[in-house]
Amino acid sequence: MTDTEPGAQHWPVVIVGGGPVGLTAALELAHHGVASLVVEPRVTVEHSRPRAKTTSARTMELYRRTGAADEIRRRAPIPVSWSDQIRFCTTATGHEITRLSGVLGLELMGSDLTSEGAQQVTQPIVEEALRALLEARPEVNTRFGSRAVEVDLAGVRPRVVIESADGSRSTVTCDYVVGADGSRSVVREALGAKYVGAVGGRPNVNITFRSRMLAELLKERPAIHHWVLNPEFPGVIGPLALDGTWWAIATGTESIANDEEAVALVRGLAGADVDVEVLATDPWQARMLLTDSYGSGRAYVAGDAAHQNPPWGGHGFNTGVGDAVNLAWKIAAVLNGWAPPPLLESYDDERRPVAQQTIDLAGKNMRALSIDLTSPELMVDGDAGQRARAAAAVAIEDVKRAEFYSLGLVLGYGYGPDAARQSPTAEDYTPIAAAGNRLPHSRNAAGESLFDLLGPEFTLLGRVSKSWREAAASRGIPLVIADPIAQGFTAVSDDELVLVRPDQHIAWVGSADVDPGTIFDSAVLGFRTSVAGPSITT
Repeated sequence: MTDTEPGAQHWPVVIVGGGPVGLTAALELAHHGVASLVVEPRVTVEHSRPRAKTTSARTMELYRRTGAADEIRRRAPIPVSWSDQIRFCTTATGHEITRLSGVLGLELMGSDLTSEGAQQVTQPIVEEALRALLEARPEVNTRFGSRAVEVDLAGVRPRVVIESADGSRSTVTCDYVVGADGSRSVVREALGAKYVGAVGGRPNVNITFRSRMLAELLKERPAIHHWVLNPEFPGVIGPLALDGTWWAIATGTESIANDEEAVALVRGLAGADVDVEVLATDPWQARMLLTDSYGSGRAYVAGDAAHQNPPWGGHGFNTGVGDAVNLAWKIAAVLNGWAPPPLLESYDDERRPVAQQTIDLAGKNMRALSIDLTSPELMVDGDAGQRARAAAAVAIEDVKRAEFYSLGLVLGYGYGPDAARQSPTAEDYTPIAAAGNRLPHSRNAAGESLFDLLGPEFTLLGRVSKSWREAAASRGIPLVIADPIAQGFTAVSDDELVLVRPDQHIAWVGSADVDPGTIFDSAVLGFRTSVAGPSITT
């Protein structure tokens, strides 16, 4: 930190917004040795509104690099081993219609496909884990209880006006400003960027509550979601912890007048007269929005400031983490002097298509909610009800698979025009060693992860001559060279070298006979695609 103008502190990076995306960006920058200032209005994290509840396998892989994956699992109140199932039922305590197992990447713990499995954990717990990690990082300064009220991009470097809780204001300058400040982003406003898209879907109300009786009634029916297909009370209910703390979504409900109405909705979803202590209610409506610019020059947006999508499938928060990692390693590379500023131009090109895929898939998932899947016949006892539920089970297993089995989107996206992408609706994931793709993962006989061989910056996998090391060194590019075969791993690509970026995506695959300087010069520019602008599916 230095002073560059009277009364203004200077930071390499100012991050506006200290939710999970902003905190991830700060942690990623610190991972690469770059200091940042995080400005966030909330002093403490509120648990009564849990928000996102699925941290995907891909996000956990990225978090593994910084120690966040272990910290999140340590704090998560529901262990991965407890359940990897989604249950569809007439009511939570009523007839079970069908179950989907191995959902949302929760079954990937110890898998050859990934270094990490997914984790069911609420957004507030993720935030607290990230805050705790940042406290131990000298590169990060946080101003919780303050907000950025103005971002000025007219000068050589951004100026950010910060207002403290007492109303006093101060100004800081920075080399780069990152807007992780949600739908009302002051950074996006300063950029002149606009959302494209619309509000979509039916109204919903979230309810957070405690009920020890419900926990006891469902003790023998563990599931991370109970999708309730009761025509009178359609929605979803699930545990936040194993101590009787729950969340629920009342689908199609516009608002809740009071706690008595919330209790009635919960009991309707539960199908029993259970004890209910209401902690919070939160009406919401899904949005499908994508900004027309992720930024340029010295200012960029990430997470909800860049895109918003329906929560069905659990991709929104995870897409934001991917933004934060992609942007932060590039800013760090430029500030650390081993990549040119044009590398940052690839951020928009690489991340916008991923956001578009996410919006499209979540929009499709939103067309088959509890309110769409229900019918009065499902609630009937006897043979007629059994037949209706059996038929519904077949339909549910078909229409809901894309929501809960989406590894094509989670692991299969790639960057650049030459990436061998999988369909985002693909249920299974087939690793492909191609430039732009996520590095195919494997484990050796000891169960160790290939990804743990990777260095913090670029990594070259394979047997190479010293010319490769010399070419990287002459350009100041930090490079780790590793031979997977010597460590007991299978070859990533037969008889070829694989250059891996800091975010575990492949920069290049090819023969050792090429000029290494040319490869490095291209790799530090990222992947560019022809992007005319966002095209939202509504």
